[in-house]
Amino acid sequence: MQKWVSVWGNAVSIAENRPERYAKAITLRYPIVSPFSGSAVRLTFDNYCGTEPVTLEKVTIFCGGAFHPVTFGGEHRVTLPAEGNAISDTLETPVTAGEKLLVSFYLRDFTLMRSVVFTCGALSGGLYANGDETENLNISMDTSRKTQLTYFLSNVSVRTAPENRAIICYGDSITAQDWPDDLQLRCRKDGFQHTAIIRRATSGSRILREYHCLTYESYGLMGAKRFAHEVPTDGADAVIIQQGINDIIHPVGTQVNPFRPMSDLPTADELISGLKTYITQARGMGLRVYVGTLLPMGGWRTDAPFRQDLRHAYNDFIRTTDLIDGCIDFDRALRDPENPDFFLPEYDSGDHLHPSKAGYQRMAAEVPAELLK
Repeated sequence: MQKWVSVWGNAVSIAENRPERYAKAITLRYPIVSPFSGSAVRLTFDNYCGTEPVTLEKVTIFCGGAFHPVTFGGEHRVTLPAEGNAISDTLETPVTAGEKLLVSFYLRDFTLMRSVVFTCGALSGGLYANGDETENLNISMDTSRKTQLTYFLSNVSVRTAPENRAIICYGDSITAQDWPDDLQLRCRKDGFQHTAIIRRATSGSRILREYHCLTYESYGLMGAKRFAHEVPTDGADAVIIQQGINDIIHPVGTQVNPFRPMSDLPTADELISGLKTYITQARGMGLRVYVGTLLPMGGWRTDAPFRQDLRHAYNDFIRTTDLIDGCIDFDRALRDPENPDFFLPEYDSGDHLHPSKAGYQRMAAEVPAELLK
């Protein structure tokens, strides 16, 4: 008996509000590599952060050497309501492990490009092009441009063998960057061929707060709005949570930034309580729960002893609690033993908050093999 398993996924967040936030007559294309074979595909498009309906005029998948039309209730055209989504009809087509699927969709009319997420890594990114290019395999470089922004497409699932499964990586900008892709590549290299890594991460997001201003609304939704929406995933049996650093570093006081009052700074108990709500929800979804410690932040522009104390208290809870199935100690793996509030230099991207490429690879290496099997 086959089952549906997600082979690719992203969160949906809020686009930065710019005057050019509407698009018209463009194609978006995203390459998806399926880690395992299957007999059918279905797609999810999500306008969760949208304030206006979005119409996809045409959707295709390139698979098995040919373009296939994707339908929704038998129709080629689908409208996503504001804050709503749509799951495609099942496309009965064979998928081969390691095959690159091309998902393309055409936006004919003026479209509010608000539901989006930024990601980067070896398996991330796509392109946009002028006009309807949904059935053109070789889109011209002259009329297209690469992008690390994924609009509306939030999930790709394959109907596949029962031994295949997915792990969700949930978090903020650190998880929106390379390490989930590095973890999928590790699965491929180390022979964990039955595991797909699904990223659900939005840059700037916090567990306990969100911004209600035009300047910072693109920093994403609070956990109370995100977790239950993003984490339910076809075929998933575990989630890795790595979030909380933005709750600690963002508040600076209204005398410095009117949108970042110190009242937003949580206590350690409040931050831990927020994490516990994630754990409770994940258990209710039948998921095993692993939590990653928060990375070093020494040298970051808002670094201060009271913030480090909060980070240490939160990490100590993660290391010692029996509420989870395991702690993945990213902090211990990437910190400088001689100066533990700081990254090892080779693991620091240079901003003293986000890891380097090598740092993300080390994060992927820290995930226990028992979780990937």
